[in-house]
Amino acid sequence: MTRTYRMRRPVSAGSDERSYWIQSVRDRDEPYLPALSGDHRARVAIIGGGLTGLWTAWRMLELDPEADIAILEADFCGSGASGRNGGQVHTWFGSLDFLRAVVGRDEALRLARATDDAISELEELQRSGRLDMDLRLEGFVNVSVAPAHDGGWRDTIRELDALGDHPYEWIEGASAREATAAATSREGVLEPHSGTMHPYKLVASMRDDLLARGVRIYERSPVTELVTGGVAAELRTPDGSVVADRVLIASNAWAGSIPQINRVMYAVDGQVVVTRPIPEVLDEVGLRPGRAISDSQMQVLYLQRTVDDRLLLGQGSGLPIFKDCLERRTNRNPRLEVEVTAELHRMYPETRDAAIDYAWVGPIDISATHLPIIEALEEAPNVLYCVGWTGTALAQIPVVARMLAAKLLDVDDEWSRSPLADQKGRITKIFPEPLRYIGARIVRRAVIRRVVRERTNRRIGWVTRSLIALMPRYRGPGDEYVPPKP
Repeated sequence: MTRTYRMRRPVSAGSDERSYWIQSVRDRDEPYLPALSGDHRARVAIIGGGLTGLWTAWRMLELDPEADIAILEADFCGSGASGRNGGQVHTWFGSLDFLRAVVGRDEALRLARATDDAISELEELQRSGRLDMDLRLEGFVNVSVAPAHDGGWRDTIRELDALGDHPYEWIEGASAREATAAATSREGVLEPHSGTMHPYKLVASMRDDLLARGVRIYERSPVTELVTGGVAAELRTPDGSVVADRVLIASNAWAGSIPQINRVMYAVDGQVVVTRPIPEVLDEVGLRPGRAISDSQMQVLYLQRTVDDRLLLGQGSGLPIFKDCLERRTNRNPRLEVEVTAELHRMYPETRDAAIDYAWVGPIDISATHLPIIEALEEAPNVLYCVGWTGTALAQIPVVARMLAAKLLDVDDEWSRSPLADQKGRITKIFPEPLRYIGARIVRRAVIRRVVRERTNRRIGWVTRSLIALMPRYRGPGDEYVPPKP
């Protein structure tokens, strides 16, 4: 049965709304790759020219150097989530509990170790000169900033120690404050084999490498309609079409135009600000170049010192996006910019006189598992989608791309057989709209109350706890819904 999915055309960010990563290396007048024109055929077509799509094409060429691949990007490669994130690179060991719930302990460990291997792969690709990404592995630090968060990592560390894995070093007191250069830090962990990168440089160099190896990449080619139901699927753009045996939807939050996908993920805004270069201030503060830092709040803050000595701070604002309406507000939001700048000054008062040179919004696609969802469209087994990165992706995408490549090329291996690669029947659905949007705004206010009260070591009221407990969480097949403990 033929089915046509109509997809919302993204609202491209203006040149002054683009991220620091993009503006720092891409000229405003840099030409786009040619748009799709006319009718074409491909073995595999990928919707989305970000890191998920590019890494999947990369992995497919590893399996079959002659693979016939076409990538359709609505704006330019990396203009979406891949060019708007915080540039933090760390493993999946910190998500071991999420992984274990979905794939079991043994596979969870294998995948966590694979992300560590992926960081080594990135390091080698940079060292060899094949890819450019400003990768600096000066460690990832996650710290408690309130008494309520203390001890949060101890169970994970004990479990990993018992299994013979030692990715983390425990830090507390003065060591935690020194590691983050922030007086608000209490205790936490340091993951030495982690750090920061320039994600848009990675996108651009991967794009060029793939083009040289024969992958067809079309920019300014938004897929407006996806037609399924036959042995092949058709992707229609304003000026052309591609008929493909297999399709991968890899457009992150922008994939929400498809109802099936919208029911398993929701999108919220993440806000990032970047100061002007302030090397003397950062040296005085003691913020180490190349180190990724985040905290344990529900509205997580993450930061780094960039290569050109700016301070970058981001926050998962939790501001919900209705259905698939990613519009101008999801490129830049002055209100969120003010809020995150205030957080920057709270953590690092020495930066109060530093101008903010860049500010942007990046939509975050979130699943109930806090892990990516890989599944086929209903009645279209030749169309896969991968969404739900939940803000953790730079070392994880190279691993998941192995699963996507194997499934798209019908390769039977350890990656295509991973429980993460086929979650049919195990995907928790999110509340439908408009209940989701209304509820998310109420829950967001409850989260903000919790964050503020935890910082001052005040009790969290039962109403706040009950509202936060409404947030989606993973449930296995047949599980009763039990609200999570706050």
